[in-house]
Amino acid sequence: MRRRPTRRPGPRTRTRNPNGEQGPKLSRAFLDRFGGRREEDEGGGTSGSPVVVGLGNPGRSYERTRHNAGYLVVEELAKRHGGSWRSKKKAEAAPVGLGLKNVTLLKPTTYMNNSGSALAGYEVEDLIVVHDDLDLPPGDVRVKMGGGAGGHNGLRSIINNFGNDFVRVRVGIGRPPEGARITVTDYVLGRMDSAVKEAIPAAADAVEAVVENGPEWAMNRFNVRPRTDPPP
Repeated sequence: MRRRPTRRPGPRTRTRNPNGEQGPKLSRAFLDRFGGRREEDEGGGTSGSPVVVGLGNPGRSYERTRHNAGYLVVEELAKRHGGSWRSKKKAEAAPVGLGLKNVTLLKPTTYMNNSGSALAGYEVEDLIVVHDDLDLPPGDVRVKMGGGAGGHNGLRSIINNFGNDFVRVRVGIGRPPEGARITVTDYVLGRMDSAVKEAIPAAADAVEAVVENGPEWAMNRFNVRPRTDPPP
């Protein structure tokens, strides 16, 4: 059985977001995977394929909570592309064809804080991680490359296991109302708002855009702030 050659880290390049700001340093392998160029293995085929990871918690009691937005997005993608879920050791997986690419949809079943352990065997530069985001208004969808965990324990687990060279699709859930007597933990585990539910298809669109056209194209589509005309 021929062993897959070990990848050496390549040079790291800075990207710019749609607002012209300088983004994080990203590895060459990351940019090759999602920047429109595909690496070839020794047999002449493409090495690696996108793995879309929807973050959430397993079990019926968590199904419609804000923290399970990632689960709902990959479930939406499975419906669109005829994917069937199969149980693995630490995740549920649904292989689908998206455009010309084979894609694996993944729902870690390790609970949020141990999400990274469910991704053993995958390459970090193949990951597209879909997650809820407290720092975005409810229903907003944004695409991001690299960056920190931002207080999200699922992201922290992945970064601790793999580093941060992966694409994120962020689904805004907002923060608890000012003055509300509720902890952040209780808020994210609370029932999902209608604005967040309605954003699930848009987040699935964003994933499709990343896979088919690359993250920078997707950022230019989904991260542009709406124009506001000055008052008369």
